[in-house]
Amino acid sequence: MSMQYISEILPSLFQGAALTLQIFFWTLVGSLPLGILVSLGLTSKIKPLKWVLEIYVWLMRGTPLLLQLIFVFYGLPIIGIVFERYDAALVAFILNYAAYFAEIFRGGFQSVDQGQFEAARVLRLSYWQTLRKIIIPQVIKIVIPSIGNEVINLVKDSSLVYVIGLGDLLRAGNVATSRDVTLIPLMLVGLIYLILVGICTLILRQVEKCYAYFK
Repeated sequence: MSMQYISEILPSLFQGAALTLQIFFWTLVGSLPLGILVSLGLTSKIKPLKWVLEIYVWLMRGTPLLLQLIFVFYGLPIIGIVFERYDAALVAFILNYAAYFAEIFRGGFQSVDQGQFEAARVLRLSYWQTLRKIIIPQVIKIVIPSIGNEVINLVKDSSLVYVIGLGDLLRAGNVATSRDVTLIPLMLVGLIYLILVGICTLILRQVEKCYAYFK
């Protein structure tokens, strides 16, 4: 493995990795809060809202993310809704992952003892105060392992943006492999993904420790 060749292709791989990390970061920023809101809607007593959200979750979880990417970028322009490549990727990723997070959070909310809501009412806490100070911290502790799995999947799923022409890490590696007829770029791509997954795993373990005091 030529170190000179590696030093030549690493800048383009790092540039692709930067885009991958951007998509990863903004997907989490958008999908986690949206997932919490959708989970609250799924557990609400407003039936029309619940039905609409259940259909949304069913569609997002029942169809491939790749199809959703293609639909948002190539399909929606047919009806006059046009997104730039980067924006299309974020829309598809956020909507997809919010549906998965919603199901995870719904399970977390349902596992919390309902007596805690009653105790909060006795203490004259509002519904949102109860959620923010009592319920959500416990839910987060419960769902961290499942959220962690989805976060790791997101690192790898980010490579799907290749299909709509974004220059992510995988695209950069594939271009170098095709141009130079060598597997070295793809091996480096795999190594970078492993490093990213390893970093995410370490961060998630620290988050688990932070919420360990909730029993």
